[in-house]
This record gives sequence, C-alpha cells and structure tokens, in this order.
Amino acid sequence: MRRALGLWLLFALVAGPVAAKEAAPRAEDPRLEARLQALAKELRCLVCQNESLADSNADLARDLRREIREMMREGRSDREVVDFLVARYGDFVLYRPPVKSTTLPLWAGPFVLLAIGLVVLLVVVRRRQAHEPPLSEEEARQAEALLAAEGEREGQ
Repeated sequence: MRRALGLWLLFALVAGPVAAKEAAPRAEDPRLEARLQALAKELRCLVCQNESLADSNADLARDLRREIREMMREGRSDREVVDFLVARYGDFVLYRPPVKSTTLPLWAGPFVLLAIGLVVLLVVVRRRQAHEPPLSEEEARQAEALLAAEGEREGQ
C-alpha cells in the first residue's frame, strides 16, 4: 500500500508539469490587451475558420495574436494591423469583408438564392393550381359532409 501511494505521488509530481500548458503571453498594458481582444474578435482564425482569432486556441491563432500584440506595441493603428493581415491572408481573415468585386458573390449570394427559391416556389404553386381540376358538385358535397361529421365529433 505504501509502495502504491509512493508511486502515485511520484507519478503526480512528474506528470503534473507535463500536463500543464504554457500560459499565453499577455500584454503588460491592460488597455493594449483589451484593444487586441477587440480587434481579434473581428478577425477569423485561419485554422478553425468558424472561430474568431480571439477565441481560437490554434497555434497559428496564438502566433497571430502575438504578432498583432507586437504591432500594437510598435504603435501601429488597428487599421494598419488589419491591412497587414489582409495583405498577408486576403479578405478571408475578416469576418466582415468589404463589398468589392471579389466579395460580391459572398454578399449578394444569399439574396440571389432567396430570389431563385421564391421564383421556383411560385412556379411550382402555379403549376399545381393549373393541373388540379376543381371539385365536382358531388365531390364538394362529400367534402362538406366529411367536414360536418368531423365538426360534430370534435363538438362532443
């Protein structure tokens, strides 16, 4: 029992530091860190793609945050940092890319698809209405009788 406890303690002492991850470097200036976080929330992680740069734990995201932090320390403005990242990675790095010829399908695509869907729906509805013959008098009487019987059952 003592031997098992000793082995467990030895394992805990050896494995503990191995399991711990290195803390992410933080700026000494909390205002700079807040600025970094605000800007990183507007940028896309290039590895995760559905996470912002601020939320991602990917190695590339950490490197980019470190690089952005350094550029901010050098006195670059947010616009200059974003321009640098766009020049390096393209508009894909932005969560809200600017409207221009290369991003137009991205901005207009949902509206075009919605319009196409509405046109297809309208055509299908009109075709169904054109092909369905109206009820004969006998069918109309049967339908009314069925609805009346259903109404009486629900009324009970």
